[in-house]
Amino acid sequence: MKEITPKEVENLLIQGKELNIIDVREVEEVAAGKIPGAVNIPLGLVEFRMSELEKTKEYIMVCRSGGRSGRATQFLEGQGYNVTNMTGGMLEWEGETE
Repeated sequence: MKEITPKEVENLLIQGKELNIIDVREVEEVAAGKIPGAVNIPLGLVEFRMSELEKTKEYIMVCRSGGRSGRATQFLEGQGYNVTNMTGGMLEWEGETE
C-alpha cells in the first residue's frame, strides 16, 4: 500500500498540485473541518460510490488517524484504483481546513 504523510500532502497543495483527496470520515467529523477540496465518502459507502471514481486518476485517502483510510486504500487498490493512504490522518494535519 502506498503511503504519504500529511506534510507531503500539504506541500503538494502549496505547490498548486491538483490532488484528488477522498475523506472517508463520517459526515459529522468532516463538518468540523476537512482538507480544502476533499470529497467526503464515508468508509461504509466507499464500495457503493466507487463508480464515482476514475481508475485513471490518483486518489489520496484521508481519515482521522489513518486506519479507516488504510482500509479504504486496500479495498480500492484491490478493485484496480490508484490510491495512496495519508498516514496519521487529520490528527497530524497542520495545513488549512475548510
